[in-house]
Parts: sequence; C-alpha cells; structure tokens
Amino acid sequence: MQPRRNTWQREAVRASLAEAHGFVSAQQLHQVLRDAGSTIGLATVYRNLASLVESDEADSLQSPEGENLFRSCATQGHHHHLICRSCGDTRELSATVVEEWTKRVGAEHGFTEIEHIVDLFGLCERCRAAGR
Repeated sequence: MQPRRNTWQREAVRASLAEAHGFVSAQQLHQVLRDAGSTIGLATVYRNLASLVESDEADSLQSPEGENLFRSCATQGHHHHLICRSCGDTRELSATVVEEWTKRVGAEHGFTEIEHIVDLFGLCERCRAAGR
C-alpha cells in the first residue's frame, strides 16, 4: 500500500474524528465539519474515513442497526470493542479468549488464516444508572 497524501480534507476528517466521542457515522462527521464552516463533501468524508481505516488510524464497525460507524483508533493492530448503545462510550479490548476460540474452531474444521470481527454492545454503568 502506498502512502496517502495528506490533503486538507484528510486532515479535517482525521481531526474531527479524533474529537468525536465514541463511534460516529460519516453523516454525523460530515455535519460537524459543515457546522464548523467546512465545504467538504460527504463523498470525500467517506473516502477519507475508508483511507484512515485502511491505514489503521481509525476503527470501523457496523452498528446493530447496520450503519457503518468510525472512531479514531487508539490501539494499533487487531482488537475488539465494548460499546454503550446509549451514549456511545467505547472501550478497546484485547480478547484473548476470542482469539484462542477462533483459532481452535478454524483448526477443527481445517481452516487457517481465520479473520473475525467481535464488537460487544450494551449499556454502560452511567447510562444504566440514569435509566437510559
């Protein structure tokens, strides 16, 4: 993979994503940028988010509703997330038991080079206490 050019659009998306709380959609990020006076287009936001995910600078996941969500990545390499369905608070997890399980199941069925995505959704303690 060749390095991406750092355009003002890429930097704007990177900075806005870094300031966001938890995972956000491309549309939400686009609206934040537009509200701040940016002329960036939604397609450009999508393109730059995909580029940031590809370069491991951002995480991407699909919400339970099927929407692609993004967040600035604090952990390099493969990891999992625990995400509050109400407020979006996110914790990055290294789930050794999941890694061991996927390798074992793959081997039992004669598969190698197993890839997986595991994200957990629930209510954080703060939202549960607030009755959300």
